[in-house]
Amino acid sequence: MSSSGQASSSCGDDDDSSLNTRKQSGFTKSDLYALQTPPGMNAVRVGVPFQETTQLTEISNLDVSKVFVLSNKSSRPFLEGEGKFIDALKARGLLAAPLNCDVGMGGGEDGLLKACDEAYAANADCIVTVGGGAIQDAGKLVRLWLSTRGASDDGSTSSTISKATVKGIQAAQKQDPMPSLPPQIACPNSFAMAELTHVAGITTNENVKSGAAHPSMMPTVVIYDPALSKGMPDWVRFGTALRGVEHAVGAVCHPKADEDIRERAISGLRLLNRGLKAMVDDPESEEAQSDCYHGGWMAIRALNTGCYPSLGHLIENHYSARFNVHQGSCSGILCARILNHHGDASLEHQKRISDALGDSGVPAPRMVSGLVSSLPGVSKEHAEEGVTPYMLREFADYEYNHHIDRVSQLSPKPFGSAEEIFDMLTFPLGEL
Repeated sequence: MSSSGQASSSCGDDDDSSLNTRKQSGFTKSDLYALQTPPGMNAVRVGVPFQETTQLTEISNLDVSKVFVLSNKSSRPFLEGEGKFIDALKARGLLAAPLNCDVGMGGGEDGLLKACDEAYAANADCIVTVGGGAIQDAGKLVRLWLSTRGASDDGSTSSTISKATVKGIQAAQKQDPMPSLPPQIACPNSFAMAELTHVAGITTNENVKSGAAHPSMMPTVVIYDPALSKGMPDWVRFGTALRGVEHAVGAVCHPKADEDIRERAISGLRLLNRGLKAMVDDPESEEAQSDCYHGGWMAIRALNTGCYPSLGHLIENHYSARFNVHQGSCSGILCARILNHHGDASLEHQKRISDALGDSGVPAPRMVSGLVSSLPGVSKEHAEEGVTPYMLREFADYEYNHHIDRVSQLSPKPFGSAEEIFDMLTFPLGEL
């Protein structure tokens, strides 16, 4: 049971009892299939108490001695103070270094590299990440950097290495063979789902989205305790849950998706729709938050089964990095507009999206836009983020000149010009 008395769910290779818990909670057979533990991960535990599970169970099971903890600033009060997680690690002699809260939105380069250097200097052998997607991704990249211990910048054997760089981290993903990475216990406080992938993003100092990926970067264990979301700002709570909707519709409409992928994504979308609407009425509802987490889990696993990234995922990542907009608001502004662009080419798939959102007779872009309009803290228009038509014109030219091949491959309806990208970006939501 969770601290609130709700039934918890847990999925791991040796945890058959979790299936009965899910069935009693109303999960269907297809839901259970969609909630399989990602390859390379030991377990995903939802609705369990964060501190007890992390400190007493997972850290003990991993037999580690130097735990490096990364967190966003909003999670700091849950971690520091008498008897809390950092204090408990200190008491057991397990804390590798002071709590790091330097990684900002989007995984900014300077904060990420500082975390890499601190973990390296502390000789950390386990990473615990508490926070949103940027923190979860940062943990993967810190682990990747730690794997370079004993190698020099030119790849030769050495006892020391220079300070972390983006190029150095990206080079580390190409190690062959890949050394074992330190374990990561990922404790999300929102619904971005970065902890369920082996991909990690960095926003460079030039405002370019970059990153690294390798199957070994998959976190070891995920622990989602709704208590970590308590008091979360609306733009984080609803924005990250909306990203799950983005992942689901992106998987459903992806040119490479098969029926299995679409079924998983639709299952996730139904849960996300239910959870989001319930959170609007009661933002602190643990049941609603668990629905959003389970739905987001289904959606990201669908997207990552041969469909990563989706069209919206790619364009919105570029938009986020260029204009410094939280990805939840990127989805609020762009998700319905992107669906509208390829509506004719993906009509049958979009009917399933409409059905999952509650009305198969209403076009999917309008259903998504209607859902977004109900979410507090999420931007719906470019102007809310200070993005002007002139800036959008430059962005459309950039996408066409630098990414058109990739963008068109991911779209059911290719873009023929920068003007078509601009038209998509600026389509009036009231005309969907």
